[in-house]
Amino acid sequence: MDAGTMIEPSFRESVDLMFNRAVALMKLPPGLEDKIRVCNSTYTVRFGVKLRGEIKTFTGYRSVHSEHMEPVKGGIRYATGVNQDEVEALAALMTYKCALVETPFGGSKGGLCIDPREYDEDELERITRRFAYELAKRDLIDPAQNVPAPDMGTGEREMAWIADQYARMNTSDINARACVTGKPPHAGGIQGRVEATGRGVQYALQEFFRHPDAVAMAQLNGMLDGKTVIVQGLGNVGYHAAKFLSEEDGCKIIGVIERDGALVDEAGLDVEAVSQWIRNHGGVKGYSTHYVEDGAGVLEHDCDILVPAALEGVINLSNADRIKANLIIEAANGPVTAGADEILRDKGVVIIPDMYANAGGVTVSYFEWVKNLSHIRFGRMQRRQEEARHLLIVHELERLSEHLGDAWSMTSNFKEKYLRGADELELVRSGLDDTMRGAYQAMHEVWRSRDDVTDLRTAAYIVAIDRVAESYQAKGL
Repeated sequence: MDAGTMIEPSFRESVDLMFNRAVALMKLPPGLEDKIRVCNSTYTVRFGVKLRGEIKTFTGYRSVHSEHMEPVKGGIRYATGVNQDEVEALAALMTYKCALVETPFGGSKGGLCIDPREYDEDELERITRRFAYELAKRDLIDPAQNVPAPDMGTGEREMAWIADQYARMNTSDINARACVTGKPPHAGGIQGRVEATGRGVQYALQEFFRHPDAVAMAQLNGMLDGKTVIVQGLGNVGYHAAKFLSEEDGCKIIGVIERDGALVDEAGLDVEAVSQWIRNHGGVKGYSTHYVEDGAGVLEHDCDILVPAALEGVINLSNADRIKANLIIEAANGPVTAGADEILRDKGVVIIPDMYANAGGVTVSYFEWVKNLSHIRFGRMQRRQEEARHLLIVHELERLSEHLGDAWSMTSNFKEKYLRGADELELVRSGLDDTMRGAYQAMHEVWRSRDDVTDLRTAAYIVAIDRVAESYQAKGL
């Protein structure tokens, strides 16, 4: 299709177009398609905060897309470009994402029109607490109804402020900490939440490469080891994805794209060193001789795997036909527009879709929510019991080795590794890995077993929409 004759759809239009493509291949009861597609409600709040001697007015949103399951779940982002259409599109993606990875939530999303870099910590806290107050008093923050999480421009700090604000307003709610996820571990959070989305990207790629037919579709071969990777956006998600892929899977990070340019090195970049430079200097410029001023152009650089991990719409009608990567994994929400998606599919590029690829965050948020409701950390009751059971086996092996002599003995560190029970971080990673494997297998089954499903995104939407439909039908709709 000629990109010049196409009109670039908005982010929300892209989500709707992809939804429509999937439901056209499904047999839903009359009216249920519209019920699933539409956003149930969006609340717009405008509030004032006295800052620097004057009252500044801020605009925020909280959108609820689907309440087929409650509470609804979705992050809060701080960015100047936040608007109602974007928040509603993100809320829809959350619905499908939660259904795909089988977390028992509906979809929601929030945003505040603000550049957090323009305010100091004290000012941001006052703004965040007031925003949380406006949402909480309307039950748009509530452990049983609506549970936010971090998103672009927010993190553990903001979530801790929101949790404390909710607790101040609901002093008798024993489950108050469960009103928001992504909190620091010392404030009711969970180990592994900060790395969760990037870790989920790694697990998604690992599972993809366990399926030779999928790897062949991407015109690749073998395993992850040695694959060349370009990462767009070395924020929290991009950093962790690049770090784990390079350090644990043997991938070579040959490109990093940031807002002020990019770094390209065919020999491989040191992710940790690049990340530290960005934290200290606000960008990649000046890092080394590998600097390229045209960062967007590096998206078109030759590589095996492209990881867009920042904003939506970075791969669009203007550059899709020049993308050379064989495999794209959408670590960000909506980085590939609907028009670009069609061009890339026609070229034979395989796309691992955002609703699956970046679901690590909501999966571990689910674990945190469960932890808060149960009021006990994972592993506390069973860890030492597991060690005791393992010790029985080790003692028996040691007894046998005494009789068999040097011909049979345990390796030097076997006893230490086997006896150590899993801590919270290990359990979180195990649960996330299991979730990403199961969700991919559900997508893969639809993708490879149906002639009318030619890509993973359509397969993901079919799986997710079918699960949402089943929930609504169980409610009597």
